[in-house]
Amino acid sequence: MIIITGALGFIGSCLQAKLYELKEETVVVDWFGDKGKWRNVAKHVPTQIVKPENLECFLSQVKNVTAIVHLGAISETTAHDGDLVWQTNVELSFYLWQWCAKKQVRFIYASSAATYGGVSGLSAFNDDPSLIKTLSPLNLYGWSKHVFDLKVLQETKKNRLIPPQWVGLKFFNVYGPNEYHKGKMISVIKVKFDEIKKGIAPKLFKSDCKSLADGAQARDFIWVGDIVDILLWILENPKVNGIYNCGTGIARTYLDLAYAVCDAVGMERQVEFIDMPQSLKGQYQYFTQANMSRLETIGYRKPFTSLENGIGTYIQNYLLQSDPYL
Repeated sequence: MIIITGALGFIGSCLQAKLYELKEETVVVDWFGDKGKWRNVAKHVPTQIVKPENLECFLSQVKNVTAIVHLGAISETTAHDGDLVWQTNVELSFYLWQWCAKKQVRFIYASSAATYGGVSGLSAFNDDPSLIKTLSPLNLYGWSKHVFDLKVLQETKKNRLIPPQWVGLKFFNVYGPNEYHKGKMISVIKVKFDEIKKGIAPKLFKSDCKSLADGAQARDFIWVGDIVDILLWILENPKVNGIYNCGTGIARTYLDLAYAVCDAVGMERQVEFIDMPQSLKGQYQYFTQANMSRLETIGYRKPFTSLENGIGTYIQNYLLQSDPYL
């Protein structure tokens, strides 16, 4: 049995779909809410769904758990409720870590590229554990993920009881089906697609960095199917431990992205540049690019989906269909 927290959400439901296909027994820990998240698992219903407030009771009784994949979190980069973020992203995560250590259950969890903060340059996004203490996240969400990464490394160095497998994954900019409930945290691809469907040119933020042209802001965008492949590979390789980047290793500009969306829907390439909101200034990463060498070194060699192919698949196979869900 595999427990997946947050599996009614974006990445979790895509993982659930694959495990369902593989006939794995799964327990989902999440809330349905009122944003239509039930559709994310309508085609691949888990064995059981547990509300987060009932998790402790459930874990006190459950047996035969092989792994917990902890993807549930408050993931808004603009979150401001420090107490709630701490309780959810740090305390709950550490509770699950301790439970897995005690029960000797494998523990895989979501970290984030937001832990890197405002670093820049090709060598900056390095997941070498010796460099983690030097990171300075720009927002509360990134800081909470950073704190938990540090706690995990501290636990492993103190020779305390730890899970038999522990892996943290620093997700970069993930996009794909089943993200439709995410509101303002939905991927830029979906936002640009919606703008085009309304008959307007896709909008991009102007650069307020003198060294960057408008649209030259760049991110490591990764197709959700590639994330699921990495998660499955880790589950198949129980001797893998550590904190690893999860991106493609290639940064692409927002202009590249906007043009790829235009191409996928068959419209002439065009963009409109708008001012960056004041709320994002000081918290904005102008460049992200995962250094993927450590994951490759331990044996993960599957090629990543290109931005153009990923966007084409997302739009043609999902967003333009009457049923856009995986």
